[in-house]
Amino acid sequence: MAAGAESPAEHQCEWRDKATALEQKLASLAHEFETLRRQVLGPKSEKMPAIKDELRDGKPVDREAAQAARREGRKAKAALKQVKTVHHVPDAEKKCPKCGRTDLKPLGEGKESVVYEYIPAQIIAHHHVRETVACPCGEYVKTAEVPLKWVEKCQYAASLVAHLIVAKCADSIPLYRLEKDFDRIGLPLSRSTMTDLFHRAAELLAPLVERLLALIRAAEIVRADETSKKVMAQGHCRTGYIWTFRTRVPEPLIAYVFAPSRSGGTPKQVLGGSKGALVVDGYTGYNTVLDVDGRTRVGCHAHMRRHFFDALPTAPTEARKALDFILALYRVEHEALEAGIVGTAEHLELRKMKSAPVRMAFKAWIDEIRQQHPPKSPLGEALRYATNQWVHMGRFLENPRIPLDNNESEAALRRVALGRKNFLFVGNDSAGENLAGLYSLVATCEANDINPLDYLADVMERISTHPASRIDELLPHRWKPATNATAIEG
Repeated sequence: MAAGAESPAEHQCEWRDKATALEQKLASLAHEFETLRRQVLGPKSEKMPAIKDELRDGKPVDREAAQAARREGRKAKAALKQVKTVHHVPDAEKKCPKCGRTDLKPLGEGKESVVYEYIPAQIIAHHHVRETVACPCGEYVKTAEVPLKWVEKCQYAASLVAHLIVAKCADSIPLYRLEKDFDRIGLPLSRSTMTDLFHRAAELLAPLVERLLALIRAAEIVRADETSKKVMAQGHCRTGYIWTFRTRVPEPLIAYVFAPSRSGGTPKQVLGGSKGALVVDGYTGYNTVLDVDGRTRVGCHAHMRRHFFDALPTAPTEARKALDFILALYRVEHEALEAGIVGTAEHLELRKMKSAPVRMAFKAWIDEIRQQHPPKSPLGEALRYATNQWVHMGRFLENPRIPLDNNESEAALRRVALGRKNFLFVGNDSAGENLAGLYSLVATCEANDINPLDYLADVMERISTHPASRIDELLPHRWKPATNATAIEG
């Protein structure tokens, strides 16, 4: 090669640059195709396995936990209403074929078996008769008071509306299916009437939702996420969003907020100016509450794990190694859980002793291979996400109460996703706000092992007369049912 001549590697070739760009584009398209194929056609084995399943891989089944679950099941069945039916041997069969005697005697209490029967729900038309008395002098007439209704002049009791809310917000049953269900049990109830009852209940319970958001705002550690929800307004469909904010300490609280857009205005409205940690993904919409005077951003290892999992088809060796690093961090958390030290100083020491070295090795490996992969390839995108979020994901080494991931917020959005599939959209922004508010109360009930049907039926009748200064008593995690007189049948 002549002196001063360019080597083949240094030579600027337009065609080589185009070929490189095409290779990157082809790799990106192949990644998108593989992701869509796996989501639409792939078997469950091709979907990303849950961390708990990987941690349990190869370990024997916890027989004590399984037996405890069976005991709880038997206990629940024993609490059901018990009906005993005795089936007698027919007189014609009470004759011994050997000796012909007919004075057969019972052996013990008989052979017993259990069959669980379903009794359909029933609607009761409760007639309230108000006695009216009058003085013979004609100067005094008195009519007995009737129990207060949850809404004035409403024919439908709080228990019926509570069932409607739970069916939609907990079970994601659309109103047209509820209409058919009510019709089968003998109560014609139109969708328009149910819609009106649903939104009137949401407006009545709105102060509880506001108080729930205030408690979450004051929490040290908050997890947040968002998902889309279609809005059908004036014949046109647009995209709105439902955000979830949740905390675990001192009690698990979950709140949902509807917004017409995905801008940072919603997290700023809910959490702006509050202190603590905010566990989120890499979305920039949360930056409005993550400034110097606000909350500290905490990254999500589950999101990073998903990026590396998506890179498995194109870079199996490197992606698998990254997933092993992440799994090692979760093994430390599992160890703390089994030792019963989660959230304690011992947990933090365990993280510093075992998790910190894993992070150091992981970061060194990322720095070593990052330049070897195109930035727009699946693995390149995973490496870039990990690098950009690295500091935020390391916050768990500073506070033992900070989780590794934001999976709980994603789990809270599953009810929204299922509702999006079943009843598709909300009619306007106000309907979205009402849906989000009732989602909040139902989800917080379930998180605290409270039956939302019992809670809503009780609180809807009490909230109008309950002192505003003691509204916390009606929140799901602090609720105690009122003692009501038993109705007289007949």
